[in-house]
Amino acid sequence: MAIQQQDVKLFNRWSFDDVEISDMSLADYIAVIPPKHATYLPHTAGRYSAKRFRKAQCPIVERLTNSLMMHGRNNGKKLMAVRIIKHTMEIIHLLTDANPIQIMVDAIINSGPREDATRIGSAGVVRRQAVDISPLRRVNQAIYLLTTGARESAFRNIKTIAECLADELINAAKGSSNSYAIKKKDEIERVAKANR
Repeated sequence: MAIQQQDVKLFNRWSFDDVEISDMSLADYIAVIPPKHATYLPHTAGRYSAKRFRKAQCPIVERLTNSLMMHGRNNGKKLMAVRIIKHTMEIIHLLTDANPIQIMVDAIINSGPREDATRIGSAGVVRRQAVDISPLRRVNQAIYLLTTGARESAFRNIKTIAECLADELINAAKGSSNSYAIKKKDEIERVAKANR
């Protein structure tokens, strides 16, 4: 007797099936491919820091969730972070009528800087040199910038962090400069271009 396989949906609502990653270079580092990386909740309790590059296998929704647990007072409050992500997904769906996971993936692709300036120092002379950014660091940086932007805009604001994160993701997915992450990315790339 064949058991019908139920497809796994995030929070039992959002499907991972039709999510597309438009940037080939990031395809291996944004974990949303259904059979392996689909989860009901962004909480897998995996040991992703035990080995180098293992965090690339962590479901991308969970990486965003973990990144929300920053700034001392929020450390370790994963349930709060999961709740924020759930509300964010609902708000994005209401505002755009699209799959929120797709919006999130687009936002991450758009807000990861492609080149950065590093410090090269020799004999007391420090100068900046432009370098290309690896795909994993692009994803890490994008997630960090998105959550930082949401956190800063929610601080001392009547809006909840879920609303701010939804706005940030939607703007970043559109490539709009209203997004903190897109502004920062442009700034990083501009500095790198000046130091080529």
